[in-house]
Amino acid sequence: MNKKKKIFDIIIYCLMFLLVFGFLIYAGRFNAFGKFIAAIEYKTFDIRQNIILPHKESDKDIVIIAVDDPSYEYIAENFGTWPVPRSFWAKLIKGLEVANPKLIAFDLLFTKRLGALDEGDKALIEAVADNQNVYLSMNFDNYPSKIRKAPELPDNLETKLNNPNIIKNSPYLSFTNCRKVMDELLAVTSNIGFINVTRDDDGIIRYMSPMFHYKDAYYANLTTLIAAKYLGLDPHNMTINQKNELVLGKNYKIPLNPDGRAIINWYGKEGTFEHVSLWEVDDAINTGNVQFLKEKFENKVIYIGTTVTALADIKSTPVSYMYPGVETHATFLNNILDNNFIKHSSFQVDILISALLCFLIGFCILKFDSVPYSIFCSLLIFAAYLLVTIFVMDYFDLWVGIVLPLLSSTLILIAAYITKYLLKSKDYEHTYKLAVTDGLTEMYNHRYFQEQMIMNVQNVARYGGSFSLILIDIDFFKKFNDKHGHQSGDAVLRQVAQTIKRNIRTSDLPCRYGGEEMSIILTNTKKEDAITTAKKVWSAVRERKFELADGNWANVTISVGVASMPDNGSNPQELIEFADKCLYKAKQNGRDQVVSDIEEP
Repeated sequence: MNKKKKIFDIIIYCLMFLLVFGFLIYAGRFNAFGKFIAAIEYKTFDIRQNIILPHKESDKDIVIIAVDDPSYEYIAENFGTWPVPRSFWAKLIKGLEVANPKLIAFDLLFTKRLGALDEGDKALIEAVADNQNVYLSMNFDNYPSKIRKAPELPDNLETKLNNPNIIKNSPYLSFTNCRKVMDELLAVTSNIGFINVTRDDDGIIRYMSPMFHYKDAYYANLTTLIAAKYLGLDPHNMTINQKNELVLGKNYKIPLNPDGRAIINWYGKEGTFEHVSLWEVDDAINTGNVQFLKEKFENKVIYIGTTVTALADIKSTPVSYMYPGVETHATFLNNILDNNFIKHSSFQVDILISALLCFLIGFCILKFDSVPYSIFCSLLIFAAYLLVTIFVMDYFDLWVGIVLPLLSSTLILIAAYITKYLLKSKDYEHTYKLAVTDGLTEMYNHRYFQEQMIMNVQNVARYGGSFSLILIDIDFFKKFNDKHGHQSGDAVLRQVAQTIKRNIRTSDLPCRYGGEEMSIILTNTKKEDAITTAKKVWSAVRERKFELADGNWANVTISVGVASMPDNGSNPQELIEFADKCLYKAKQNGRDQVVSDIEEP
C-alpha cells in the first residue's frame, strides 16, 4: 500500500513539474514577461560582476590620458573653452611619439568644420598622416537624412567580413547614418574605427559591439581595429565562425551573442586602468620632460578621452554608475587581449539547470516529512546554486542564468507544498473516515455516535431547539443468521444500512450502534419529524427484498424506537435509555413497528 502511495505521489509531483514548466513556457511568449525576467537577470549579472572584481587585474599596458576635472580647468585657463584648438592635439601626438607608445587612440570626434581649414586643422592632419599608430573615432547613428545626409565612407575603412549575417540582421548593429570626421583626415588614414555603445533597457552598458553594418558594408569598432593592430593581425579581413565568434586570429576570438554583441567582463570600478591627467602630459611636453613621458607611455596603448562629467561622456556600467566612456573601450581591449569575454549559457542550458534544481527540491520534499527540514534543504540548494553561478563566472567567464532556475524551483517548491498539503489532507480525511466508520456497513461507528450525541446535547442546551435519536434493531436477526449463515447476515446488514442512508437527509447521521442495532441522529429535528423519518425508514426496509450470499432473496423487518431532546431527556444517557425503552416496547408488542412513547395509552 505504501509503495503504491509513493508511486502515486511521484506521479502527482511529475504532473506538477510539467504544469509549472508549461506555465513558464506559456508566459515566455509574452514580451513583458521576458523583459521582466531579463531585467532581474541583468541585476544578478551586475551583482556577480561586483563580487568577483577582487579577483580581476587589468592590463598595465593600457593607459588613459584623461580630460579630467583639473585638465578641464587647465584647458579653460589656457584656451578659454572646450573644445581646444586642434593644434593642441597635433602637439600632443608629436609629444607622445617621443615616448614610443604602441598605439594612440582618440575617443574624441574630429568632425568637419563649417569654415575653411585653419592652421590647427592642418597641424592635426599632418600629425595623423605622419604617425600610423594613431587611431581616430567616428560614430554611427540613425539621424534622418533631412538633418544630415548619410555620407559615403572610403573603401579603405571597410572590413571584409566572412559570414556576416549575425551583424547584418542585428537591430543593435545596423545604422542608416554616420557622423564622420573631416574629409582631410579620411584622406590620410584608414585607422578610423567606430565607438558606438549600446545600453540595455535599464540604461546600463553590459555589451560592446565589435562590428557594425552601414550601407551594405561592415566596419570595425575602434577597439577591434586597435586589438588587431596590437596583435599584428589584419583588421580589415575577419570571419565569424560557426560558434558565432569573431575570429581576430588563431588564438583571439570574440564570442558574440545572437544579436552580434559581446558581453564585457569588467575589471573594476572607474580608475581601474592607469589615468594620467591631460594637463600633466601637456606640461611634460611643454617642459621637455621626456623621462615622465617614457615612464608613463613607452610601449603602451594610449586611449585619450574625457572623464569629466561636464563633457557628458560618463556611462553606467555593472560596476559603476559613473564610468568614463573611454574606460569602457579600454576594458573592451583588455577583454580581447585576455580572451576574457563573458559567455552566456543558452536558454536550453538554463532549462536543464532549472529541471535539475526542481528535481533536487522535489526529492527533498518527497524524502523528508519534516517541513522545516525540507525547506532548509531547499534553501541550501538555492544558496549552493548561487555560489556555483559566481564560481563559474569567476573562473570560466560563464554567465549562467539565475532568475529562470530559481523562479521555476521556487514555483515548484510552492506548488509541491500545496500538493503535499492537499495529499496530506486527503490522507487525513481518509484516515479519519476509517477511524469513525464501521467497515461492514460504512455507517459511522459507535465512538462517533457517542461524540455526536454529546455535541448535539450541548448545542441544544446552549442555543435551544431540539434534536432526535432513532434506534433500529433488525427483527429475529440471530435466527436469520442461524438459518442463512453469517455471510448472508452481513449482506443484509449492509443492505439495511444502504436503505437507511437512502431514506434520510444528508444532515442526518446514520450509525452502527452495535451488532444488528443501528441508530440515526437527527440534528435540529423535532420529535414529530423524527417519527416521520423513522416510519419512512421502517416502511422502506419492510418493502425491500434483500439479496443473500447464496443468490436467494429474503425479507426482513425492523423495530424502531424514537427519542427527542428536550422532550425525553437532557443528556445522552437519558435519550439513549428512552429510545431503547421504545425499541424494547416495539419488540414486546410484536416487532416490525415504530414506537415513540413508553407510556401506556
